Amino acid sequence: MDRTVIEGRRTFDELLADRKGQLERPHYAVQVRAIVDALVGAFRNGNKVLWFGNGGSAADAQHLAAEFSGRFLRERKGLPSEALTVNTSAVTAIANDFGYEQLFARMVEALAKPGDVVVGITTSGTSKNVVRGLEAARDAGATTVAFSGNGGGPVAAAADVALIGPDGYSAIVQEVHIVMGHIICDLVEQELLFG
Repeated sequence: MDRTVIEGRRTFDELLADRKGQLERPHYAVQVRAIVDALVGAFRNGNKVLWFGNGGSAADAQHLAAEFSGRFLRERKGLPSEALTVNTSAVTAIANDFGYEQLFARMVEALAKPGDVVVGITTSGTSKNVVRGLEAARDAGATTVAFSGNGGGPVAAAADVALIGPDGYSAIVQEVHIVMGHIICDLVEQELLFG
C-alpha cells in the first residue's frame, strides 16, 4: 500500500472534510445487509463467528467480537463470537512454528465448522495471513466476510462478502470499518430480538 504522509497542522474542519462522503457510498447498504444476514443465520443455527486481523484491525476484530459475546445496545444472551488474536500463546506458537503468513489459516483450520462465519479485517486488503485465513475458512465450509479498504485487494477475492472501505491511509479505513461494524451489531441485535 502506498502510504500517505500528512504534513503540517490541520484544523478540525479539514479533518472532517477528509471523512465527508466516505460513509455515503451506496454499496455499503447492500454489503451490510449481506453481513447481517450471515451473522444472524449463524447465531440462530447455533454457529459461531470468528474474527481476525493485524494491528489496529486485530483491535477492531476484538472490539466487534466483544459486542456480540457481551452486548451492544440491548440486554440479550451472549453470542458465540471470538477474536482469534486474544490467545497469545496460540498466536506466538503458530507464528513461530508455521510462519506468520499461516497464523490465521492454522487457527481457522482448528476452529471453523460449516455454518460458522469467519471475518478477516485488513485496511490494505493485501495481508497474506488474512487472505490465507479466509481461504481456510472457505475450505472448512464457513461463510467468509472481509472488511477491507483501498480497492479490496486479494482479501476481497477470498471472501463471500466484502465490505470495502475508502482508499487512503489506515485510520480512515478503520473509521469506516468501525462505524459499519457498529451498524451491523445494531441490526443483528434487532433481527435476533425483534425479527
